[in-house]
Amino acid sequence: MAKVFEAKKTAIRLCASVALAAISAVIPGGAVQAEKIENPVAVFSGLDKITGRIISFDVYIGETVQFGALQVTPRVCHTRPQTESPLTTGFVQVDEITLNNEVRRIFSGWMYAASPGLHAVEHPVYDIWLTNCKLASTVPPPEDYDGPPIKGVVAEGEDPLAGPDDGVETGPGIPRKKPFQG
Repeated sequence: MAKVFEAKKTAIRLCASVALAAISAVIPGGAVQAEKIENPVAVFSGLDKITGRIISFDVYIGETVQFGALQVTPRVCHTRPQTESPLTTGFVQVDEITLNNEVRRIFSGWMYAASPGLHAVEHPVYDIWLTNCKLASTVPPPEDYDGPPIKGVVAEGEDPLAGPDDGVETGPGIPRKKPFQG
């Protein structure tokens, strides 16, 4: 009886170590890691509190764009594949041009498109938040651009993440099936 118990115990340990090795290979660091897509374009919205206007603007990774007295520089912009739950994040640096023409860093950190109030830039006159990441933009890249590869040029109003138009008519307002829905 003792030998049977020891054999079962050894088999359970072996199965547990194999399962742990498989999980470690799939989930590095013990947390679920979905594939990240590095995008060349970050999309921001900015609010001018004086005029009440909200403006959406594209910024290439590493490029600095001025919005009012603020200079916005995205360093990375990640999304997930369409088959995963959406998670759009970006590491962004924002500098303020003061009245004395000095540059002062007011924000350096991660922004989450799903939670704009969590890490948006709030300024007495301007607010800026990340809304999306894209593979291409209608805005041409800067001449010295050296970020992630751009996936072509997007026509106005077109979504680069929507995938190719395969000619299948789904009707107005009816979304296409996702690849895993068959």
